Amino acid sequence: MGHLHYGDHSASVEIDDRALAHLQMVILHKLRRGESFPFSWIEPTSTGSGRSTIWLHPTVTLRFKFAGNRMPSLNAAWIEQLSALANSNGGLRSTTEPLDTTRTDVRRSDLSGAAPL
Repeated sequence: MGHLHYGDHSASVEIDDRALAHLQMVILHKLRRGESFPFSWIEPTSTGSGRSTIWLHPTVTLRFKFAGNRMPSLNAAWIEQLSALANSNGGLRSTTEPLDTTRTDVRRSDLSGAAPL
């Protein structure tokens, strides 16, 4: 399990490495464009349950900490789904990975020249 740290480490959320890699792609794309947006997650019972939301902004420090050292292959359908959520009024939240029927997997380098998400 990796972690997303936001700000002065006042906000930290534990996320599966595979999901975190997909969220990282979407979050960094939006922040690179200077866009702010909400990101929400469900708190585990160990921290009291409930739901948390932070406002992601390009000027606030953000750190992605992965438990593993290998970058997983990326699922283009999942990135598209997460991007649509990030652009919605409700904001970004982690979802279950959909099947990618158009491509099996996408490498990070495959997305570098892609059209905006």
